[in-house]
Amino acid sequence: MQLIKIDQTLLDEMVQKHTMFRAARMGGMRAILAYHDLSGLNLAGHDLSHADFTGAMLCQTDLRDTKLDYANLFSADVRLAQMQGSSLVRADLRGICMRGAQLVGADMTDVDLREGTITTREGVQMIPGTSALPMAGNGMADLSGANLSRAKLSGAIANNCDFSDATMRGCKIVRANLQGVNMAGVDLQDADLSMCDVKGANLRGAILINVTTNATKLDEAFTEGALTEAPMGPTAKDLPESLADCLRQHMIWLGSDGRNGRRLEIDYFDLRRSPSMARACLSMMRGRGATLYGLDFSDAQMQVADMCEADLRHVNFARADLRGSDFSGANFCNATLQSTQLQPLEVSANRVVVTNLSGAFLRYANLSESNLKQVNFSSADLTNANFLGSDLTDAVFTDAKMAGARLSPAQQKQVNKTIK
Repeated sequence: MQLIKIDQTLLDEMVQKHTMFRAARMGGMRAILAYHDLSGLNLAGHDLSHADFTGAMLCQTDLRDTKLDYANLFSADVRLAQMQGSSLVRADLRGICMRGAQLVGADMTDVDLREGTITTREGVQMIPGTSALPMAGNGMADLSGANLSRAKLSGAIANNCDFSDATMRGCKIVRANLQGVNMAGVDLQDADLSMCDVKGANLRGAILINVTTNATKLDEAFTEGALTEAPMGPTAKDLPESLADCLRQHMIWLGSDGRNGRRLEIDYFDLRRSPSMARACLSMMRGRGATLYGLDFSDAQMQVADMCEADLRHVNFARADLRGSDFSGANFCNATLQSTQLQPLEVSANRVVVTNLSGAFLRYANLSESNLKQVNFSSADLTNANFLGSDLTDAVFTDAKMAGARLSPAQQKQVNKTIK
């Protein structure tokens, strides 16, 4: 089928009318770009939710931070497209070709990535490619850090694709080809991987809690360090008393300057199934090497805590006070630290304790709008972390990995002063 080629000027006019359509303004019109050739054009940052891109050619198109929620991209071709940070919530991506596309950190919640083809009335296939993520020949798609919660990938060909650190909770990936796929650190909680080919797949450090693997030979994949239903250490039942009582004892210990009660010490405990810790007072607690995956610590008080090498993936620390705590070597991948206090804690007139995140893993962590004054990020992995709106005054980034980190120009200058 002959695609309709348009230029940037006409595309901009259609985008403007779609914006008016979205705002229910007179003269607005839904963007119908089905079977159009938009190769190499720029759609970055626009809201194209509900637009129709059926069978469209979007090769090397700039779609960074573009909103494509509920959009129809059935059998579209997005090879080598730049789609970092884009939003594709509930988009129809059946039969899409994503060879070499960059979808790092994209929100793909509830997308449909199953097989799909477009045919003529005579049954002749019009759009080449019948599977969701064909990788052969033109490079691999990069979906690292993307949110694919509840996405449908049944029948997808995703061999050699990069899903590292992606969130794929509740995904249906039945009968998919996942040979050689990189799923290191991926969150597959409650996903269905039945009848999948995972030969040579990298699932090291993945979260494999309550995963269905009927007829899938998981032993053919690399799963070292994966988090499964098996406890990673002592659990709540191994505490001296209930967790609630331990928290009360900790409060007494804090209020009496250590004379009464008992300090909360959960070194190497696996408490990931614990109730919410939101607004809890946890100052000076110990949790070295503890597994606290997915817990809610929003608005908590956790000053000068010892949390070295703790597993804090997908933990919510929004608005928490973490001043002066030691998180060296801790794993914060995909954690929420938005509007969090991490600046130094003034213990006394002569003593200030700096927050330590040296050697920590904060890939895809959200640190936006936080106070990060003087935080020690030396040797930390901050790949694709979000620092927008945060105060980085005198923060230390020596030898830190900063690839893809979201920084304003002013923040970038601050980082460049200390990064090696």
